[in-house]
Amino acid sequence: MGDRFADRNVIKRLLEESRTWAFVGLADNPTRTVYDQARLLQGRGKRIVPVHPSAETVLGEQGYATLAEVPGPVDVVGVYRRPEFAGAVVDEAIAAGVGAVWLPLDVVDEAAAQRALDAGLDVVMDRCPGVEWALRR
Repeated sequence: MGDRFADRNVIKRLLEESRTWAFVGLADNPTRTVYDQARLLQGRGKRIVPVHPSAETVLGEQGYATLAEVPGPVDVVGVYRRPEFAGAVVDEAIAAGVGAVWLPLDVVDEAAAQRALDAGLDVVMDRCPGVEWALRR
């Protein structure tokens, strides 16, 4: 895979210019990594949208059961699902017309990432938004 899905310019642009992040897999469970990442980005001014079958309100934001139910534009979809489920989430993101997908550490699906690129989305894969936020210059 190399750095094919970790372009420094794309990472920087997504972190600095995006406004709304939908976190697929985000429920009201502070012990999960997705919760930490959503809280971190929310604290840095991003609007977060929880997407989880339970459609819970998380960090003060209304949750939705699917990406298709999220109203308004979404800049980035964080795919916090196991790798075997990531492709379906990427396909939902493509269908929803989002601008980018971000697959965090250890969530690798090169075929899904390529489908997203082919559909015109920006893609970051196997990178942590929190770490990348700390590294950005």
